[in-house]
Amino acid sequence: MDLSICTQARHALPEDGYAGALAARIWRPDIGPSVAAVREDGLHDLSAAFPTMAALAAERDPATALRAAAGERICSLADALANTPPETRAPGRPHLLAPIDLQAVKAAGVTFATSMLERVIEERARGNPDAAAAIREEVRRIIGDDLSKLQPGSPAAMALKQVLVEQGAWSQYLEVGIGPDAEVFTKAPVLASTGTLTDAGLDPKSTWNNPEPEVVLVVAPDGRITGATLGNDVNLRDVEGRSALLLSKAKDNTASCAIGPFLRFFDTTFGLDDVRRMTVSLTVRGDDGFVLEGSSSIAQISRDPEDLVRQTIGKNHQYPDGFVLFLGTMFAPTQDRSEPGLGFTHHRGDLVEIAAPQLGRLVNRMRHTDECEPWTLGIGALMTNLARRGLLR
Repeated sequence: MDLSICTQARHALPEDGYAGALAARIWRPDIGPSVAAVREDGLHDLSAAFPTMAALAAERDPATALRAAAGERICSLADALANTPPETRAPGRPHLLAPIDLQAVKAAGVTFATSMLERVIEERARGNPDAAAAIREEVRRIIGDDLSKLQPGSPAAMALKQVLVEQGAWSQYLEVGIGPDAEVFTKAPVLASTGTLTDAGLDPKSTWNNPEPEVVLVVAPDGRITGATLGNDVNLRDVEGRSALLLSKAKDNTASCAIGPFLRFFDTTFGLDDVRRMTVSLTVRGDDGFVLEGSSSIAQISRDPEDLVRQTIGKNHQYPDGFVLFLGTMFAPTQDRSEPGLGFTHHRGDLVEIAAPQLGRLVNRMRHTDECEPWTLGIGALMTNLARRGLLR
């Protein structure tokens, strides 16, 4: 499928267009990565005021600071989008990057009852999709499939834990799903995320994997939630299913963390309560004609977003440059694709679209990790670039 159908500005923008405080990162040829305001008349370079997106996100009121900052117009949003797909990119023109830079990239796992049950199934199947269907039925017989009203860490949750332990049905995924402590892990290194309209990576050895459509919170160094964006927490189910200790190999691979298209900072048009009510949709289209559709409703999350942030940052764990936090997903695809009973797995070339009305659309094509653009601009290279441009002070 042709990525060019997704490069129109109206396709990438939220439903209310430019009404929100939208920020992007742009690669400017012969200059480097730049923080930009997304405005109706184009993308404006704010690097003189905010050399990094982390600096803007740490402002007391990032939305107001973004709107007040002046900067050179780079190009139209449509031109930047059209030049972003790697296979058609003109090297001498600007293109979009992932909209974060120095923030740590964290992710919360097993935050929805539905996906929690799928993790239990993965664990019991030991990463074998052939065994998943029978195990899914067994797990639901023992546990049920509606734990959405159970408050993690509550007396009722601990009583359920004791019953499951006695039945031999306890799992490490149930521990983080209904226990007092959330699972929070590092999804990707700083600056390793890929943005919209780029390739997202799958380890070529994986034979059972899936997209995970999520809302991603933007959090300042002092723990304030200042905005949100969309993310794809690409997951290798066969790897994690073999052992939860392989989580880093299942989650952290080249181009396996997709974020974008923009950051939307909180203001009168958009806030945390909007996130709590948000439904994130997913569409996967394959070159084989296969179409998968699904959604994830934040309203059904087991742990409130503020609680997840509190469990990530505090006196025992600081983030001087802030962080972004994937909130997890209730979407766990079980629809058969290749053969009956084997469920869903990606095919090379799948086009994945993740969307929410107030955050726009994040679009990526799935490739093997060794086919994706290599990650070369690390923290040292970014600091060197900013220093050469006279932006560090």
